Amino acid sequence: MPTTCSACGTSPAALRRPRTGHALCRACFLAAFEEETHRAIVAGRLFRPGETVAIGASGGKDSTVLAHLLQLLNQRHGYGLHLVLLSVDEGIAGYRDASLAAVRRHHHRSGLPLHVISYRELYGWSMDRIARHLGPRNNCTFCGVFRRQALDRGALLLGADKIATGHNADDVAETVLMNFLRGDVGRLRRGAGAGTAGGEGAVPRCKPLRHAYEKEIVLYAYFQGLDYFSTECVYAPQAYRGYARTLLKDLEAARPSAVADLGHSGERLSLRSDLRLPARGTCQRCGYVASQPLCKACVLLEGLDRGLPKLGIGKHQRLRDKLRDGQPLTEEERRRLGAPAEADGEVPEQQEPGGESGVQDKERGGRNLRGPRDLDF
Repeated sequence: MPTTCSACGTSPAALRRPRTGHALCRACFLAAFEEETHRAIVAGRLFRPGETVAIGASGGKDSTVLAHLLQLLNQRHGYGLHLVLLSVDEGIAGYRDASLAAVRRHHHRSGLPLHVISYRELYGWSMDRIARHLGPRNNCTFCGVFRRQALDRGALLLGADKIATGHNADDVAETVLMNFLRGDVGRLRRGAGAGTAGGEGAVPRCKPLRHAYEKEIVLYAYFQGLDYFSTECVYAPQAYRGYARTLLKDLEAARPSAVADLGHSGERLSLRSDLRLPARGTCQRCGYVASQPLCKACVLLEGLDRGLPKLGIGKHQRLRDKLRDGQPLTEEERRRLGAPAEADGEVPEQQEPGGESGVQDKERGGRNLRGPRDLDF
């Protein structure tokens, strides 16, 4: 005998919610999911009437569901928001081009404005080219830093008041685990909330789906017939996040509430009052938010442009100081920073001035320094 929906008591149940265990029919699940998202937005005071909200649109299930829900709830509840889709093209052949095609289909179907910003335009490098220089490891470090800054810069160009991202409860729990395992106290403090007052970036961000389980987002997209791209990035298997994800799935199998519990723990984390966190300033090169003289993106770009791709990864401050002071590196030090040995015949790929797109270097302090480009759509 088929199970009856526990909400309406009449229709046959179409699923059992992973989050609550309730058996619901399709209509009741959709209504519950949308109402929970609305309550999360209102309770978190994520938006104000008249704001322009840039939705980080990757073409995946999370951002597609987020864009659909924000447009739906904006009309239903009169949020008074101006919504735009903002996508980042990292330059990953066979992956990002296909996901951007899904974003463009959603753009045409929904009528929401779409703007795309690329790594090549902003940094002079594509992710594929970075991976050729860097090798199989640490690609996600570069991509994460560049992507966060690209979203901020794109939102500033659009005049957006906030960036809405599709991070779900599983993403938040994974992040809490990762930051705890790495001992990253600063990110532990600010990484689990529903919204930020700027956080690491220049534009405030919010996560309207932070309480939604990944499984329920998939079910919502399925029942609504949403078109999204589901292939994993070719560089993701080497990411540290994958280990946290595996651990989280094991925990969830033993205790289904583990995902929500970790998210709540991250929100309620208490740190010592005398704990000193890095002060927020601006990058001396590009003007972006930074806690050091140079932002992380500029440090990574410096390494790429010097043929030393690991310059911005790991604890190489002493070597960075040597380069800053104009001191030469030994061959062993260059190898530690990822430079190929001359004897191997592996020389860095010749680059046009300023990178792939011919960005001109800026002269400062007698040295050629280049930060992210200023862009205009």
